[in-house]
Amino acid sequence: MRTTQEYSDKTAISLSVLCLLHCLLVPSFLVFLSGYLSLSYNNELIHYGILFIAIPVSIYALVAGVRNHYSYRYLCFGLLGTLSLILAVTLGAQIWGEVGEKILTTIGALLVAISHYKNYRLCRKVECDSCH
Repeated sequence: MRTTQEYSDKTAISLSVLCLLHCLLVPSFLVFLSGYLSLSYNNELIHYGILFIAIPVSIYALVAGVRNHYSYRYLCFGLLGTLSLILAVTLGAQIWGEVGEKILTTIGALLVAISHYKNYRLCRKVECDSCH
């Protein structure tokens, strides 16, 4: 039986990858389709929507990992990545420009994904009752 920590780690990894893909690929996709489609695309609404879902899932999984294994390392990395994503969405373009926003988003998404992957692997490695 799989626990909610395992599912939430996998969900947080997926959301980080989705955020990264959105940041890096959607602008190119829209440029290629601009001659064929007329889209009304609100980029900021998508950023806030992904964060609205990702933050609680990520924090839940990382805190559950600390509760189960007493390892704060992945919690710190995950929170740092989450903070990077929040800063990228709220202040990124105004302070660092579009390229800086993409760099901050990439760093944040990678930190979150790696911390959840390590949290998941720790849970599988230890094979405790709270993880399986």
